[in-house]
Amino acid sequence: MEKFVCIKCNRKFSLNEKIWKCKCGALLDINFKSTFPVDKIKQRKLTMWRYREAIPLLDDNNIISFDEGFTPLTDVAFNGKSVLVKQDYLFPTGSYKDRGASVLISKVRELGIKEVVEDSSGNAGCAIAAYCAKAKIDCEIFVPQDTSAGKLAQIQFYRAKLNKIPGSRENTAHAVLKAAEKYYYASHSWNPFFFHGTKTFAFEVCEQLGWKSPDTVILPVGNGTLLLGAYIGFNELLEAGIIDKIPKIIAIQSVNCAPLYRAFKENLEEIPDIDKKDTLAEGIAIAKPIRGKQIIEAVKKSNGDFIAVEDWEIKKSLKDICERGFYIEPTAASTTAGICKYVEKSNPDETIVSLFTGHGLKTTEKMLKVLNE
Repeated sequence: MEKFVCIKCNRKFSLNEKIWKCKCGALLDINFKSTFPVDKIKQRKLTMWRYREAIPLLDDNNIISFDEGFTPLTDVAFNGKSVLVKQDYLFPTGSYKDRGASVLISKVRELGIKEVVEDSSGNAGCAIAAYCAKAKIDCEIFVPQDTSAGKLAQIQFYRAKLNKIPGSRENTAHAVLKAAEKYYYASHSWNPFFFHGTKTFAFEVCEQLGWKSPDTVILPVGNGTLLLGAYIGFNELLEAGIIDKIPKIIAIQSVNCAPLYRAFKENLEEIPDIDKKDTLAEGIAIAKPIRGKQIIEAVKKSNGDFIAVEDWEIKKSLKDICERGFYIEPTAASTTAGICKYVEKSNPDETIVSLFTGHGLKTTEKMLKVLNE
């Protein structure tokens, strides 16, 4: 039976309840059995919604979509090693977050909700605002005051109400939680429907590999929206008998904001408080990820690892990738910098998959700063 399950008290709720957290205050996951009718899938449109039986939505009439998904899986060389890279920076709003926004806002529409709030360092806010615009749902986005101007403009052009919050990313999270006492929280970290959109990354990768799992996936992690989604997706494919293994997950963080890297490497039971510093990788600069323990557990269960990259490595990788014609944003270059580190010790026959997460046009002022240094 499809239901919400509290990760703390194990209480269960119908997926048609208008909730985003348990009554005890803890996080919710979704218990949902996905199926993959491969012959039918092959005949469908090349979008993420081709995996309809694996997405927890009741009625197709509620789907809010821009035909997103099925991005190219492109062979890119890193230090002489071939890596298959999903070009998710080509999504309608310029980042992979459209995967989660499409499913979450489709469910918001199904629930009859007319107004939502969300907090973001930029890309998730852009995605939620865009899909709310198409669904004609009122939307209020909370962002840190220093968010890239391109992302702020994008959010406002979708006619979302914008709230710029002074201080840290954590101040922004605190502000939206107060608003969420009144309005539905369309959160990319709290709301589990978002992860059931980002899990389609795993479905597409496996289908593009001939319904096989890669050996390794290298993913950025801040709040874990992509990493946890991918882990859910690969697990669902395994349970359905489509693939025979879950790939090793390599999680990338910026050295300047790496609470999960530290917790993993030091085998800590709790996510530590850190001295967060400014980083080019604004999209993963999350000092207190709400699903931190789940992220670390997913990496461990996959026999994976964490890699932390310095800002100079991010800049170097950004320039290298852009000079090859891929115009990615600095946060996306944290992942490519991590790939460069990983492939130095990888096996020659290892099938490695990663992605370009966000488009460089979203962070023009940062791109120009790097260019002029």
